[in-house]
Amino acid sequence: MTTAPTLSADAALPAGLVRSLLEHAVAGGAPAVEVSAPATGQRIAELPQSSVDDIDRAFATARAAQGEWAATPVRERVAVLRRFHDLVLAEQDAILDIVQTETGKSRAHAFDEVGDVAVNARYYASVAEKLLATRKPRGVLPVLTQVDVRHRPKGVVAVISPWNYPLALAASDALPALVAGNAVIARPDNQTALTALWAIDAAVRAGLPRGLWQAVLGRGREIGGEVIGRADYVDYTGSSATGRTIARQAGERLIGYSLELGGKNPLLVLADADVSRAAKVAVRACFSSAGQLCESMERIYVHDGVYDKFVGEFVANVRALKLGAALNYDSDMGSLTFQRQLDTVSSHVDDAVAKGATVLAGGRARPDLGPYFYEPTVLADVRPGMTVYREETFGPVVSVYRVASDDEAVAAANDTAYGLNASVWTKDAGRGREIAARINAGSVNVNEGFIAAWGSADAPSGGLGISGTGRRHGPEGLLKYIDTQTIAVQRVLPIAPLPGMSEQLWAKTMTLYFGVMKTLRQK
Repeated sequence: MTTAPTLSADAALPAGLVRSLLEHAVAGGAPAVEVSAPATGQRIAELPQSSVDDIDRAFATARAAQGEWAATPVRERVAVLRRFHDLVLAEQDAILDIVQTETGKSRAHAFDEVGDVAVNARYYASVAEKLLATRKPRGVLPVLTQVDVRHRPKGVVAVISPWNYPLALAASDALPALVAGNAVIARPDNQTALTALWAIDAAVRAGLPRGLWQAVLGRGREIGGEVIGRADYVDYTGSSATGRTIARQAGERLIGYSLELGGKNPLLVLADADVSRAAKVAVRACFSSAGQLCESMERIYVHDGVYDKFVGEFVANVRALKLGAALNYDSDMGSLTFQRQLDTVSSHVDDAVAKGATVLAGGRARPDLGPYFYEPTVLADVRPGMTVYREETFGPVVSVYRVASDDEAVAAANDTAYGLNASVWTKDAGRGREIAARINAGSVNVNEGFIAAWGSADAPSGGLGISGTGRRHGPEGLLKYIDTQTIAVQRVLPIAPLPGMSEQLWAKTMTLYFGVMKTLRQK
């Protein structure tokens, strides 16, 4: 396993840049916290924190801005998204530096976030006018009953985003909310707040009115409840445990919410798979962002007939990965982001080894590279009773299992409370679809790890089981941020017996009408 240079000693973000980005945060009423670069331990910033008064001020400003924004024609809102798309691509070097500095991930994996935001900005700019247009469904009495279905924004949406994909999960959830006519209050993780603030700054430069997208800063346990208590809708990405808490809080207020939570995702290599291709792509599926990705693979089930070949090639590919977090494309995998992540990864691997698991690759921390580096790790002989067998690791660790049939692979894949993502490898696409349909996951990729489904912005993405509820992407990713209002206008005749007509004759007449409409296959 080779290494690449990590961040140089003078690679901290420029103080002027940090100051300018912090202007978009409504914070300062609570004591600041220090944020450091995971790859080096170098200080990034003293991050101001938001008080309750700051949060009140942010929501008041957002509500004032939202009314005017909701009255803005959709085509003008769309134009902001198009300009934002262009800025993200044109200024990608700047935002990639910020993402890498705050997370410790490799530049290639940081670019995945740039691509995600660009795709979603383009998609929602393309479909928003159609999705938000007033719909005219058939009324109860055709011609006589005229119906409009109108879309009303929720109001102020809280987007609570995590540290692992700070650009994608802050911006790609905010954009559809904004184009639908809402304001957004962001509560990014402290560790990656500057990335979210860069997105807000870019949106303002793209023409978004100031105050419409703001950020409040603070730890979730300290201000999360305050944000949820003022929001009209909550979009959260993070752990299943916190998701349950947010669902309870939102439920008490009878407001809507969307939750994308954890995963213990399976990858199935069937007997007829292109083994070399699967062994190559599986590396990215398992180790993107050092495995700190809800969609990443933590379990690989390989048919006995191709197990030895797949594992041999996969392990060789993993061992060839270059570790580092320099602000360039020289490394294949970066650092973990926190000490707690390093502790979890180390404990899962150590527990498995102590109970009989075999380390095929990796298996050790690399403090020589930086505080939180850990080698991409492949385990075999993992069994029930080992922590890594069932619990989400959320790090660069994957377990490989030998199976004798498709049925055994599907049963093993479904032996989990999670249901976020899965991957199936076979040369027969039809067979792949059939196997995919049997797996309990919100997304299943055939001959890909996660990008095929995740990157298809016109298709919904989300989890089953304890992996969450609600969807991002696709029409659902925008329509969750609106309420519908039905306006029905009755013309000429009332929906009631005509003068002199008895209720009995009215009932018979309507019964005949209902039968005719069914025969004509009318809605």
